[in-house]
Amino acid sequence: MKERTGSAASAPRSRRRVLGGVASAVPLALAGCLGGGSGGDGGASISPVSLDGERACDQCGMIVRDHPGPVGQVHFADDEPEGGRPAQFCSSVCTYTYRFDAEDGGRDPLATFLTDYSTVDQEVFEEGGDVMFSSHVESSAFARTTELTVVAGSDVVGSMGPDPIPFSEESDVEAFVAEYGGQPMDAEAVDRGTLEGL
Repeated sequence: MKERTGSAASAPRSRRRVLGGVASAVPLALAGCLGGGSGGDGGASISPVSLDGERACDQCGMIVRDHPGPVGQVHFADDEPEGGRPAQFCSSVCTYTYRFDAEDGGRDPLATFLTDYSTVDQEVFEEGGDVMFSSHVESSAFARTTELTVVAGSDVVGSMGPDPIPFSEESDVEAFVAEYGGQPMDAEAVDRGTLEGL
């Protein structure tokens, strides 16, 4: 990866994540955990939606598209009382926090999606000394957590500060860690302790 330079206002850098051999990416799924929910195959047909427009984060209230870093959505079995739509979030941290609280309240998440930085043209920029990745709210930018590895504790922050950064390709995880540090882990292995340690 390139040396990080520039600022949000002056020189954002665009990076194309090249998807070479998909055989190098091995999902590290833990059955019954975060990505699939407890609804069996009931969530298999669920697709992510676009989070464009003036959509507010269901955890913190910020407008999703207006902030940097990964974004997320959770589809629930209880007919999505968020208003006939999936729960939507401005960061990985907000996605996980809301989901954990919902599960504690007895709700059944069928599918959880996060930005997949292996499949988007991302911009990397610095603002106030923080390194950030661009946000991507189009439906094609999302992948199920069952297909993702996140890097926790890196130098890259999201809209809410330190944020797990998701990738579907192992080579992208390795390149990211080499440049920005952090600890790779299965996206479904993230728990409240992981968030508290960021």
